[in-house]
Amino acid sequence: MKSLSGKSVLVTGAAKRIGRVLALHLAEAGAHVAITYRESNAEAEQTLRELAVVTEKTGAEAMAVRCDVRNPQSVNAAVAEVAEEFGGIDILVNNAGAYETAVLEELTVEQWDRMFETNTRGPFLVAQAAHSYLKSAHGRIINIGSLGGTHPWATHAHYCTSKAALHMLSQTMAKAWAPEISVNCVAPGMIVNGETAEPGYEHFAERTPMRRNGKAEDVAAAVLFFATGPHFITGQMLTVDGGLGL
Repeated sequence: MKSLSGKSVLVTGAAKRIGRVLALHLAEAGAHVAITYRESNAEAEQTLRELAVVTEKTGAEAMAVRCDVRNPQSVNAAVAEVAEEFGGIDILVNNAGAYETAVLEELTVEQWDRMFETNTRGPFLVAQAAHSYLKSAHGRIINIGSLGGTHPWATHAHYCTSKAALHMLSQTMAKAWAPEISVNCVAPGMIVNGETAEPGYEHFAERTPMRRNGKAEDVAAAVLFFATGPHFITGQMLTVDGGLGL
């Protein structure tokens, strides 16, 4: 079922990993899909080829745009390019993010600022740039948060804090930009590639009530829920962690 047929979607940081799977699932739902990338040129080209296979079947379009979500000029140019190509933007998925392990007492100011530049300021900049298009379309914003934004991880202070800020930003956007734009957040837990846990991550599966780690497809299903569900649902966070955070 092409539940997003005719809709235009922008997914940031979607050249690889979770973002790539999100883009492909949105395309399979019938949407025109634009992905952004910063340095992953080869991966973006491969993802664009995969998207083209899907959109050829759905009759939609796909495009890739280089964008540094930390840079306002780069963001404004990328959003404008996507809106011009697709005739607007209906859904924004703020997926681009950074992740790093660091001992708290050794964490530098530079590390702290880099994390917030991507994980918190980036979604703010992209959403602000896309605001007029989304408002006109009565569109939706879906921010990709993290279980780390609701649970303190001792060796990820800057990451957890940046995602907690993104969760609050999601709620603030939902309140400020209603009723035209709905804004929600998906917070993944431990997500791994493949059917089985990657080396070193088995213990997370053992601690998870659902007895496995999550897959990117689980996150994509949550994103599709917010993308296709009632526009009335806004300001919500959907944790995709198999119960790990309980």
